[in-house]
Amino acid sequence: MIYTKLPHTDIEVSKICLGTMTWGKQNTEAEAFEQMDYALEQGVNFFDTAELYPIPAHPDRYAHTEIIIGNWLKKTGNRDKVVLASKIAGRAPLTKFIRETGFSRESIIEAVEGSLQRLQTDHLDLYQLHWPERSTNYFGQRGYTHDPSDHWEDNIHQVLETLSELIAEGKIGQVGLSNETPWGVMRFLEEGKVHIKLPRMITIQNPYSLLNRLFEVGLSEISMRSKIGLLAYSPLGFGVLSGKYLGGKQPADARITLFPNYNRYSNDNAVEATRKYAALAADHGLTPAQMALAFVNSRPFVTSNIIGATTMEQLKENIGSADIELTDEVLKGIEKIHSQTPNPAP
Repeated sequence: MIYTKLPHTDIEVSKICLGTMTWGKQNTEAEAFEQMDYALEQGVNFFDTAELYPIPAHPDRYAHTEIIIGNWLKKTGNRDKVVLASKIAGRAPLTKFIRETGFSRESIIEAVEGSLQRLQTDHLDLYQLHWPERSTNYFGQRGYTHDPSDHWEDNIHQVLETLSELIAEGKIGQVGLSNETPWGVMRFLEEGKVHIKLPRMITIQNPYSLLNRLFEVGLSEISMRSKIGLLAYSPLGFGVLSGKYLGGKQPADARITLFPNYNRYSNDNAVEATRKYAALAADHGLTPAQMALAFVNSRPFVTSNIIGATTMEQLKENIGSADIELTDEVLKGIEKIHSQTPNPAP
């Protein structure tokens, strides 16, 4: 396993991060335990979760993923072997069953303490804002429509102040962003720079894959120059880049088969690009998933690549991508396809 450090810290994390959003819905607790056991054996020491999980979010399953992880940590005693990250849900109509008060001081404290209780631990190594509370474009929305009445910027200081209190109490170690824009990242960094007692955002968890390389436009430069590491999510585009949906296939129990509205990576252009990437991988003796994940692993701004799996076979293939180094020929082939169909699935 390859290891990197969370920026501005001495915390070593595996290049592969274990994503958990299927546990409690598509995966049982026993299956989740098996995944965590195997991942840790393979050197994966970085687990990412959220109070929102499992996905799709539903009141009857609220925070079941964190509960499962907490049960595993209690059973195995492996808390000191894992760098544990979680996230507070942002304000949105679909998550009003969690709370409707956004990132208020009370909300952040409530969210952190709830996660700690469910995870059966006294601290989180990394705590992230799951998506922006302000009106902006994320979750696949290409364009930005400005709302002049949205003054959420005024809340940034309060958010960082609250996170600072929780750090001082030892409940969280480091803080990060998720689904953020270049403006949002720089605004948080600016606030932390002007007010040096406030914590610095060290990571950003955004989508990044062969079907969505928009991070490279703006955010990658911020990542490299300001040293804020990308935790890449959906590196296989909900499994689309594995090629399993090509030819109109609908594998039983697969995410898009079960939840057809999760079509962010399934438009016609994305399918055509996936077909080309799958052919390129086959030409070089790779599986489509191996090539797609190895590409993400190779990017200099990626601190860790968040993989997810519903079967052990998928998990083994995904973790194994850390051992694959793509040749110059494969990388040139990827760039050629990208130039023909750039970012078909934002």
